[in-house]
Amino acid sequence: MKFSDPSTTRPRVAITEVGTRDGFQAEPTLIPSAVKAGVIDALVSAGVRRIEATSFVSPRAVPQLADAHEMLAQLRRRADAHIAALVPNARGAERALGAGVDEFVCFVSASETHNRANLNAPIAGSLVHVAEIAGIARGNVALRGAVACAFGCPFEGDVPVDAVLRIVDAYARLGVDRLTLGDTTGMATPPTVAKLVDALGRGHPDLPIALHFHNTRGVGLANVMVGLDLGIREFESSIAGLGGCPFAPGATGNICTEDLVYLLEESGFDTGIDLEALIAVARQVEEIIGRTLPGQVMKAGPRLRRYSPADARRAVG
Repeated sequence: MKFSDPSTTRPRVAITEVGTRDGFQAEPTLIPSAVKAGVIDALVSAGVRRIEATSFVSPRAVPQLADAHEMLAQLRRRADAHIAALVPNARGAERALGAGVDEFVCFVSASETHNRANLNAPIAGSLVHVAEIAGIARGNVALRGAVACAFGCPFEGDVPVDAVLRIVDAYARLGVDRLTLGDTTGMATPPTVAKLVDALGRGHPDLPIALHFHNTRGVGLANVMVGLDLGIREFESSIAGLGGCPFAPGATGNICTEDLVYLLEESGFDTGIDLEALIAVARQVEEIIGRTLPGQVMKAGPRLRRYSPADARRAVG
């Protein structure tokens, strides 16, 4: 595994925060719009510059995100902060455009079974919707194409690389600006990440790739290290480790943003994010959710945090 030389200029790695979409969407208790907007504003203040803020899906399907337009209207928008929204179809894209987002995120699963469970449509039908979304995006906003279940499906098992490539080929023909490979249920492993990223690099060398890992089986950050070694310079993560697809059995939280920032900065990369400020946001989110969340660095703090010996417990007897 290659690491960056800290004595030279550190290479930049972009982080896209997805917690207020991928994380909040699965929460059963409705979170007020102002609270969600406050979390996003705090993330931006901490240095996060790319945020997948919400989704313009059916309010019946995902009630937690029914306030997408209202929530976005409450943000303190900054020119250097890029706000994206997930859009499943043309209607959602038109609503997102009206809300002033910077980027549409469209998504299709590499698994036919998961695509029908998640989008209630076959893959071919979903790609028709993506073509309509691309038409609305053209000349207005950036367009990202996400592939769900790119590394495995809870219904079908292993997903062939060719199944992912077919979707990416379609995305490329439609002119997407960036690509995300989604590990929807945490089935990715270092070998499967290497195999798929290598295949896409050969087939679409000019298409920027982001990796979106869940930590379902505890290897999310190991997969990040493989991605870094293969030249990937954008990853998606969720504050405090929130997340889990409600339409995929066994899906748990995304890799944790503050844990990812810690790993990258300690490995010689630059994220542009203030880790201490990010930890404060993670603790705020834990209070909002009302339960202990899986993030580790929010509990332990940075590696070189110092404590007073007077405050330490002592062995006696």
